[in-house]
Amino acid sequence: MSNEVLNGSCLCGAVRYHVQAPFIRFAHCHCSRCRKATGSGHATNLVVQPANLEWIQGRDQVQRFDFPSAKSFSTAVCRTCGSPVPRLSRDGQRAIVPAGSLDDVPSIQPTARGYWDSRAPWSCSGDDLPRFPESLQ
Repeated sequence: MSNEVLNGSCLCGAVRYHVQAPFIRFAHCHCSRCRKATGSGHATNLVVQPANLEWIQGRDQVQRFDFPSAKSFSTAVCRTCGSPVPRLSRDGQRAIVPAGSLDDVPSIQPTARGYWDSRAPWSCSGDDLPRFPESLQ
C-alpha cells in the first residue's frame, strides 16, 4: 500500500512517530552489532526515505549512538525508557525503524535475513526467507 501510515512509539510513550510507505526494505539483521543493540538474536527493521518518518512527540528524548569504528552502524533509544526508536542512517539517505517499536502491523512481512553467517547459533532458522552472508545493501 503506497499510502500506508504506521504509528510507533517507545516503551514509555515519551517518543511517538508516524512512518509512511513506500517501504524500501523490511528485513532481519543477524550481525553481532544488531544483536548487541537489541539484546536478541537479530534486529528487524523497516527502512523508509527520511521524508517518510514524522516525529509526533519526544524527538528531543531521542539519544543517538554512532559506533565509532563502524562505517555506518548507529542506534537510537528513548532517553527515558531506553527502548530502540527510529534513526537516520549516518549518510542521511534512509530512516531505519525498529519494527518492535511499531504500534501498528505493517501490510508487508520481512523479506530477507542479512548477515546470516554472523548469526548466533541459537538464533532463528525456521523460515524460507532469502539469507545473505553479509549486508542486504
